[in-house]
Amino acid sequence: MPVEFQTFRNLMAGVCAPVTVVTTAHNEIPYGATVSAFASLSLDPPIVTVALDRRSQLLSHILQVGRFGVNVLARDQEDVAKRFAQREVERFGSVSWHFDCGMPRLACAASWLACDLENTVEGGDHILLLGLVEVAQRSDAAPLIYTDRTYGTHSVLFEREAAKTRKAKELALLGQFSLVGGDYV
Repeated sequence: MPVEFQTFRNLMAGVCAPVTVVTTAHNEIPYGATVSAFASLSLDPPIVTVALDRRSQLLSHILQVGRFGVNVLARDQEDVAKRFAQREVERFGSVSWHFDCGMPRLACAASWLACDLENTVEGGDHILLLGLVEVAQRSDAAPLIYTDRTYGTHSVLFEREAAKTRKAKELALLGQFSLVGGDYV
């Protein structure tokens, strides 16, 4: 007998998950939804998995189009995650995005993947999509994670990102001064 629904839900809420917005376009209309059920599956060939609710409008469009994009959100994109998790809102209306490989790509995401749909696997109330990664790009931004119904990032990644920002500011500031005889003027 399987574990009780709420027990399982509470347990899984304590597992850190990346926050993504999975997208597709059908007849040049963008579709997207916040998804935390995202993981790598294979390195050779490069395949990722995304799990979508069977009732998802996004799922029906991905199945028709046969392609999808994965925007791994950056640590400061909690508002984007919440927007794309809502129903009955214009998700792309107040978000900066553009088409990349025919899929909607959100601005300032930590990472971007464009995938061809390789296969689907049924799993309870969800469908697991297996996507062959055709394009993958990563920025220096720390990714947004979700755990215990809270958004955040790994503290080490946050500290690393803050250190890079401080260093860039210091270098920019130093670039504004000239070094004469060992002294800045």
